[in-house]
Amino acid sequence: MPSYMSSSRDKIFQRPHNCLMNGSTRSLSIGSMPYNFVHIHSIQSVCDILLEMGIDPDSIFEKAGTHTQIFETAETVSFAMLGRLTALAAEQAGCAHFGLLVGQRATLASLGLIGTLMRHSETVGDAVQALATHHDLLNRGAMIELIVDGGVATVSYAPYEPETDGVALHCERAAATLTNVLRSLCGATWNPDEVLLPRLHPPDPTPYTSFFRAPVRFEQEFAALVFPARLLRRSIDGANPLIRASVEGRIRRFEAAIPSDVTDEVRRRVRSRLVQNRIEKDQVAQILAIHQRTLGRWLKAEGTTFRSIANQTRLGIAKQLLADTEMSLAQISSVLEFSEPAAFTHAFRRWTGTTPSAWRKEQRAR
Repeated sequence: MPSYMSSSRDKIFQRPHNCLMNGSTRSLSIGSMPYNFVHIHSIQSVCDILLEMGIDPDSIFEKAGTHTQIFETAETVSFAMLGRLTALAAEQAGCAHFGLLVGQRATLASLGLIGTLMRHSETVGDAVQALATHHDLLNRGAMIELIVDGGVATVSYAPYEPETDGVALHCERAAATLTNVLRSLCGATWNPDEVLLPRLHPPDPTPYTSFFRAPVRFEQEFAALVFPARLLRRSIDGANPLIRASVEGRIRRFEAAIPSDVTDEVRRRVRSRLVQNRIEKDQVAQILAIHQRTLGRWLKAEGTTFRSIANQTRLGIAKQLLADTEMSLAQISSVLEFSEPAAFTHAFRRWTGTTPSAWRKEQRAR
């Protein structure tokens, strides 16, 4: 089995406590780490883009519940905060592809330790798997997953925090970031074969096709880059195994210092199962290498249940697809593994007090 297909995480419930700012790595105290954080680099990019557009960012940051001095006082912000800020910035700038612009600012250097680990990985596949495995160092509100099916590789990005603001913008930002880092490893002329984005078809898709230099499919259930699996076997020029080993050791020490959070881990795994159209408690417990009853006890101790997490995740995805795509109720019910659209409608009404169609109509009227 290729090394990029094996996990490099020793303890499933370890959590990182470093985050990145302008390419450097700074340690957080364990107690200050939020469970849905994102590193501040993207927030800085939002501010820079607004300034370049001639827009004063102060009022936008204030509406989002923060301030432009946050770069001097904080190392992380909440995942929801980044989505809310990006959405407000996009509205103020009149720029439907604002998330794409933010993602275009990302580089291997902006990924800090993970970027260094990727740069010195043996193969492109090892680098992508390193990003997927240690993505929590950058973002604890979404997951990256590498799936190989025959000759096709798919790198997906899927938020797992329920009802996150600005999900479509989060997703296009991530797709642009993934494209940039792969071009850093494979050469500036590299392009994916296809790009999937969970957002409404924009009035002008040119910014997307121009940047990705590939067909872009909107109205999808998650964000992803699709490319030939043979790319994963490509060696990375100039990779230094000594630097790789040193950096990976530092990352593991960061991860080992953080207390476990079973609820957060189960959210991630449930989202992963939904991406692959499989969600069962026994499967998630098996992936986490614990018994179902043990998983149930641990979740109860954290004040939740597997069913509650699964339902929250399904509801969050349902709201995202209803708001950000034109997917039919039948398509959404299939994505969420309901037996039929009527079952999805019944569950959605139970969760929210209204029907999916009425909720979508209300969102579009805002």
